Amino acid sequence: MPRFVISPEISPELFDDLLDCWVEVTNAGGAVGWVPPVTADDIRPTATKTFAQCADGGPDTLVAGFDDDGRVACWAVLVSTGHSLMTHWRSVMRVMVHPKHQGKGYGGELMRAVAEAGTRLGLESLRLTARGGLGLEHFYARYGYREVGRVPRAIRVAEGDDRDEIYMVAFLPENA
Repeated sequence: MPRFVISPEISPELFDDLLDCWVEVTNAGGAVGWVPPVTADDIRPTATKTFAQCADGGPDTLVAGFDDDGRVACWAVLVSTGHSLMTHWRSVMRVMVHPKHQGKGYGGELMRAVAEAGTRLGLESLRLTARGGLGLEHFYARYGYREVGRVPRAIRVAEGDDRDEIYMVAFLPENA
């Protein structure tokens, strides 16, 4: 199982490893912001912004899982709204498991690590959105998330292929 680190220092090497994971997940069909095919150059601008928000006490929190070789196996980000009335929850974004680790239970371990990070941050709940048509809502439901709404056809992955955006929330154990 992966070894998780909450808020690791984002060195250039870690940045490259996270970016590589993002590219590999996208090109394997993962619903993490793009549709394949992509290159590192396609994702790099968004990755730079994403990880800058996680660095040096930034408002967001990276949860990274590392395999036995010390490489990124899975990761997610807890994103703050920045609004003073919403400090008790975060959005979970960019949930991904490297394709070479699919089917090993890493996704479930990542979701448990995300919940642990939320608890450490003193949060009451976590929210996320999922791309419809992939069954992701069933995966997240196993980890305490429940659907609270959806926007029909909100995500256009290709001409004629519109997907619902599914909104889900999980209350952390002390607040369930």
